[in-house]
Amino acid sequence: MTQTGQTRIENRFSACAKEGRAALVTFVTAGDPDFDTANAILHALPAAGADIIELGVPFTDPMADGIPVQLAGQRALKGGQTLKKTLALVEGFRKAGNDTPIVLMGYYNPIWAYGVERFLADARAAGVDGLIVVDLPPEEDAELCLPALAAGLSFIRLATPTTDDKRLPRVLQNTSGFVYYVSMTGVTGGTIANYDAVGDAVGRIKQHTRLPVAVGFGVKTAADAAAIARGADGVVVGSALVERVRLSLDGEGKATEKTVSAVTSLVAELAAGVRSVAKAAA
Repeated sequence: MTQTGQTRIENRFSACAKEGRAALVTFVTAGDPDFDTANAILHALPAAGADIIELGVPFTDPMADGIPVQLAGQRALKGGQTLKKTLALVEGFRKAGNDTPIVLMGYYNPIWAYGVERFLADARAAGVDGLIVVDLPPEEDAELCLPALAAGLSFIRLATPTTDDKRLPRVLQNTSGFVYYVSMTGVTGGTIANYDAVGDAVGRIKQHTRLPVAVGFGVKTAADAAAIARGADGVVVGSALVERVRLSLDGEGKATEKTVSAVTSLVAELAAGVRSVAKAAA
């Protein structure tokens, strides 16, 4: 298989492990606050230190997203962002020669409306590597997960503090790429109360899978990123980045000359935090 889809994610985690560090996974919302600015942010992320990019697909009725990500989705939808335009962002990113893995994160409804077979073909052609679809449990794997795997895309599942040892094997059954461990109950953008508990949870998950485990929800600063990097294979940051977008906008909610750098400067700080934690090289 060529350097696409499932292998690109696998190879990136492997490369980070060989460097003796965790991977930095950055989340931004496609089309936030407008297509051109989102495109500029996307293209700037790898140089700022992002190892893997989660690209949020805006949706009108999100369930797992906290206020910052909800607002980012609303800005993007107001600006006319669609699933088709999101795939166009990825396609342009690939045509520019970028090989950073991209995972689309969102909800099933836009994919269902697009058409599963058509979506998977278009996503693969655009250069998407994996999917996180938060409202499709393992019981619905035939709906999208299994077709995605057959199309060469990773299907990344979320495990949470309430995913016990009885449930975990079912959650991991068709997961590929990496496991996304949600560090807390609730929605994105909260605060991590106990880093030791997160490390223990990662260790428990690793007893059930050989996949890398990335931890997200509540990582806001370089210190947070470093703390998580000690016990995880990847550190996911989202709400803090989309909040940087919001705070950079003008009084009418439009992008300014500071918007892109507001995001990339935080990514650089987070990358430094992740890289400050040395691990035994794989």
